[in-house]
Amino acid sequence: MRLQALIDYLEKIFPLTLAEDWDNVGLLLGDRGQNVERVATCLTIDEAVADEAVADKIDCIVSHHPFPFHASKKWTTDTTDGRILRKLLGAGIAVYSPHTAHDSALFGVNRQLAAGLGLVEVKPLYPGDVVATRDMLDGLDADEEKLVESELVASGKGRASTPATLGTGRIGKLPKPLKFFELVEQVKDMLQVDRTLVVGARDKTIRKVALGCGAADEFIGRAAELGADAMLLGEARFHSCLEARAQRLALILPGHYATERFAMCILAERIAQKFPVYVKASVKETDPLRIE
Repeated sequence: MRLQALIDYLEKIFPLTLAEDWDNVGLLLGDRGQNVERVATCLTIDEAVADEAVADKIDCIVSHHPFPFHASKKWTTDTTDGRILRKLLGAGIAVYSPHTAHDSALFGVNRQLAAGLGLVEVKPLYPGDVVATRDMLDGLDADEEKLVESELVASGKGRASTPATLGTGRIGKLPKPLKFFELVEQVKDMLQVDRTLVVGARDKTIRKVALGCGAADEFIGRAAELGADAMLLGEARFHSCLEARAQRLALILPGHYATERFAMCILAERIAQKFPVYVKASVKETDPLRIE
């Protein structure tokens, strides 16, 4: 298939209008007309991922985080990005990044976290103006579609249903209240991590949970304003943790990698269901952080 066919599909399920203004999304490297037979997904393109893609004769990497993330005036092998770019160009590998469009999509990273926790009445923390459509569920199985079907319309008491709009972050209710330590254990099990940083009392009762995958501690004030009892973030700065404690908002911080990497495996499965091409999630990618 042509690369443009893959791009059209990704921009249908992750509309780029959902991306934050500061972000660098879309096709970042490659020729829209090039042939694509082998696709890889990853969270971030580092040298290990680039080497893996070259060895596997990958035609396109769908990387959650943009490559390059920041503008550069020089592209030489003196820099890490320069070395990676040379490898990708030499092998004719295209790079596409949906990043924050993927985070905020109808079945994007934050919504997948909400589904994993079994949250109900899920809504964006910051509603936008992109209307949710059934086309955005393309490539999901029936069970996955059911998880978000209720979000295709927004209804109010005494009013007709209206199309739901998407936005940044998510907030929803637990099916039944949990103690904070119980929610922490549920998150650890969901993300398959042994430990996580937390802010808040173990026995605090949790009914409403906010979500912001990756680095999203700027959402803390909004989560507290909307009445969240706890918030799942990838990471948070020290002073943001202090602010959450002052707002009586419990935090779960299992790491940037843990809150996003799983979604790259889900994305690989969606692409494989949609196109007759070889698709894999990177097996060489690892979290740069570890706890000794």
